[in-house]
Amino acid sequence: MSNIIHQEQTQDSQKAAIYESLSPRRKKFIDRIGFDKWDPFQEPKNPIEIRTDTTRRTSKQLMQKFLHDCPPDEYSNAYGRGVLEMCLGIINGDDKSRAMYEFSLWYKELLKKENKEFKSGV
Repeated sequence: MSNIIHQEQTQDSQKAAIYESLSPRRKKFIDRIGFDKWDPFQEPKNPIEIRTDTTRRTSKQLMQKFLHDCPPDEYSNAYGRGVLEMCLGIINGDDKSRAMYEFSLWYKELLKKENKEFKSGV
């Protein structure tokens, strides 16, 4: 019991020392909310949720893996932006990205059925 009281007294003295070391503007804020309500020892809030896809990869990880596994013959800024846009769209569940993905799969099958190859406009 005395250990708990000692710990509370130590925390109160630390709280007072922290308050005294603050700038006048910050002290004014604490005075407004109340010194007793102010908790300089509260745990930080959790970071923003990191969004991932169904493989549990972030957009950056997806992009890096794609570019590593399927390096393009010609890499341009537009190509990189397209890959990034698709990664972000997939992770965010964007309908535009889903449509482009589904069209790409359909087009690949169409080319396969007709024994054709994809030719870029380059």
